[in-house]
Amino acid sequence: MDLIDGAASVREGEQIDLARVEEFLKDSIPGLSGKLEVGQFPSGFSNLTYLISVGDREMVLRRPPFGKKAKTAHDMGREYRILKALRPVYPYCPEPLVYTEDESVMGCPFYVMERIKGIILRKNLPKGMTLAPADARALCERLVDVHCELHAIDYKAVGLGDFGKPEGYVRRQVEGWSGRYRDARTPDAPDFEAVMEWLAAKMPPDSPHHAIVHNDYKFDNVVLDASNPLKIIGVLDWEMAALGDPLMDLGSSLAYWVEKSDPENFQAMRLVPTNIDGALTRDEIVARYAEKSGISVGRFDYYLCFGLFRLAVIAQQIYYRYYHRQTKDERFAMLIFAVKILEETALKVIERAG
Repeated sequence: MDLIDGAASVREGEQIDLARVEEFLKDSIPGLSGKLEVGQFPSGFSNLTYLISVGDREMVLRRPPFGKKAKTAHDMGREYRILKALRPVYPYCPEPLVYTEDESVMGCPFYVMERIKGIILRKNLPKGMTLAPADARALCERLVDVHCELHAIDYKAVGLGDFGKPEGYVRRQVEGWSGRYRDARTPDAPDFEAVMEWLAAKMPPDSPHHAIVHNDYKFDNVVLDASNPLKIIGVLDWEMAALGDPLMDLGSSLAYWVEKSDPENFQAMRLVPTNIDGALTRDEIVARYAEKSGISVGRFDYYLCFGLFRLAVIAQQIYYRYYHRQTKDERFAMLIFAVKILEETALKVIERAG
């Protein structure tokens, strides 16, 4: 049974000009021969991702979404740059092939990379795939270890010393995401003011550990080897990568981590199979991260609360586009319920933290 993550037909309103794209790619990438065919990976909620096939060569094209976008989001050139820098030292990165800001091709900047073909875990394990509890645990441990490998990279040595300013990172994140939420709030969205006030009041000092942070590291952004699903062969979706506090990155990841014992409403927004028998709990992930990275994880409730809030902002920004009919993707209609659940969950974290 084929477990490989596949593309579907391109959604209405998100088509690309095949003739222009084919001409550009054949002019830019040596050796391409054959007719260009295109599909769309249907599961993303942010940048649009297309499967480009030319002959027997498979590539992935990434472009920004249509409609309202945060000013600093969806920077294709930035995403391409980090792939170029990291690929030699972090082999989980896809090989970047070409980037252009020439809007005559597609109406926006975009880039193309080699496809990493493998298994991507979505809400549930793919049909025909099973994991024994011991294997589920081993895979979760490997997910943490690959995250630690990223945070251990000397970003200055790979040419990313000017990729961002790690000093003051937590403050900029809290203030920036708070502003984005207020800007994207719709009349049916919760106000989140209590959460934003707590994050501003309880802010920890700058971490002494500055690192490359992925900012969207989770199971459906990693690729597993089809012949050995316990092996991670790819890490995708680098659009929000930056230099900053690695614990903020871990907190953002754990906002997606839904355990089997979590309340029913939080279970309803699960996107990846973190509730299977043998999967690590959030506390176990934090403990393994501390062991592997050597970084103190005290006050982790703060980082988890931030991660939940940040995820709510991302969902609200996407929902804003749907609410104002800037996209016809009906999946986005349900995101308002996720925003409300995330506020409830963040408030519970604050209550537990005292």
